[in-house]
Amino acid sequence: MTRDEPLGNFDVAIVGGGIVGLAHAWRAVRRGYRVLLLERTQFAQGASVRNFGMIWPVGQPAGELYQIALQSREFWMQLGAQGVTSVEACGSLHLAHQPDELDVLEEFCKQQTHQVNMLTAQQVAERTRLANQAGLLGGMYSPTELRVDPRTASRSIAQWLAVEHQVECRFNTHVTSVVEGRIATADGEQWNADRVIVCSGSDLQTLYPSEFASSGLKLCKLQMLRTVPQEGIDEKTPHIASGLTLRHYTSFESCSAHRKLRERIQKDSPLLDHYGIHVMASVFPGGEVVLGDSHEYGEDISPFDKTEIDDLILQELRKVIQLDDWTIQQRWHGIYAKHGTLPVFEKQIEPKVHLFVGTGGAGMTMSFGLAEQAWQRWESEK
Repeated sequence: MTRDEPLGNFDVAIVGGGIVGLAHAWRAVRRGYRVLLLERTQFAQGASVRNFGMIWPVGQPAGELYQIALQSREFWMQLGAQGVTSVEACGSLHLAHQPDELDVLEEFCKQQTHQVNMLTAQQVAERTRLANQAGLLGGMYSPTELRVDPRTASRSIAQWLAVEHQVECRFNTHVTSVVEGRIATADGEQWNADRVIVCSGSDLQTLYPSEFASSGLKLCKLQMLRTVPQEGIDEKTPHIASGLTLRHYTSFESCSAHRKLRERIQKDSPLLDHYGIHVMASVFPGGEVVLGDSHEYGEDISPFDKTEIDDLILQELRKVIQLDDWTIQQRWHGIYAKHGTLPVFEKQIEPKVHLFVGTGGAGMTMSFGLAEQAWQRWESEK
């Protein structure tokens, strides 16, 4: 075989081994397709590993997107039950330390569109010692959120797909072109596939720069931190979100009290809006707490992290959570692609080639459901 001859023919080839690509590989192989997965690094190293590990249905607006998030949740639960990767049904707590935050949470619960209920400050304290009781007015509990370890989940799922479902996984394989189902890589290898799904996330601009430029996608950079282990904090502690988070997720925009909250934050803390800061905390096995995060877009993105952003994140977190040791042992940033109006950017650019990128900050929450929805549609079009 010469270098320009295909190594093999596949029903489906997926470019990108992050959570979106893995979701497509899983849903395709369940339909009986022979699947090839190509990833340019030795394992997924982008947005899929640089996040809280939160599966976060409560952040999706009522209706179709919330249902997709719940479907994704069920897929994650299946992976956990099969021992593919650790999945903890921890739920989440939104804390209210300001009257307008409490107003939004109470109104949201009354809408009865999500599986949520209000808690008093005392009830919050009974759920977790992580909540700062100083000035705490109450909170909202949601049972639907899950915790996974983002640093190991993608690798574990890829290994499972390879061993149990015979997905051909090729890592350290940099795709340079896709033309009419023929895939070429930087080292001269080639494959053919009846359907190619490009799930390259923020790296779409490398493979398809003109498509990225016209897509409506924009890049977003976030900064995150991880503390040293904390004594006496159980990893089953619910995810913690502050009142600042209420202005970040679209599910809360249906509340009339939402506008007042946003106006207060914009007036009193304009830097929080400037850097897109809303604060959350997730406890991991061993007692480490992952903290974040921020959102800088487009031309504001720099390869150099801002100490000011980390300081603001920690400043706000100290208002809503309490830790015995605030020592930070790790800092990092991630970059993902986000569309202004769509939960994911999809486009068929050739008869055999589909782009499927830009799940924004909801990739861990939405990817399995979005992939299943896409496959149902593609199957119905046959």
